[in-house]
Amino acid sequence: MRPESPDALDETDRQILAELQADGRITNVELARRVDLSAPPCLRRVRRLEEAGIIRGYHAEVTPAALGFEITFFALVGLETQKQTVLDRFEALVCEWPEVRECHMIRGGGDFLLRLVARDTAHENELTGRLTSADTVQRVQTLQTIRTAKDEAGVPI
Repeated sequence: MRPESPDALDETDRQILAELQADGRITNVELARRVDLSAPPCLRRVRRLEEAGIIRGYHAEVTPAALGFEITFFALVGLETQKQTVLDRFEALVCEWPEVRECHMIRGGGDFLLRLVARDTAHENELTGRLTSADTVQRVQTLQTIRTAKDEAGVPI
């Protein structure tokens, strides 16, 4: 059975998702204990959630500064037109940049909101320059992060 909507998930599925979202490295045995299942049915549920695309993957959460990325900033980008080919071309361009960590097409105030990381101010300026000189880009507004009070992955479960 593939859950097609949030309503298709039962309480055990939600508990599994909450536990995995909090700690993606938890063993299946420990996960099963926490959600009050035996290990085989717990693993079957996890696999079903993965196959349904509800669990998209697992990753390590890395501290950007530890790898030399001291600056996080957002860029609000407006394009000259909203023709689908132009939108697609812009998305393809910025999705190739490793410094672009998120790319969202948005409504109101611009066409795209990007979250980028930079090593320093010079790198931030270079990235901003690449954005402003990109074909069909009409305007770019950047917002540098001073501090982050909350940065939580996933969604409330």
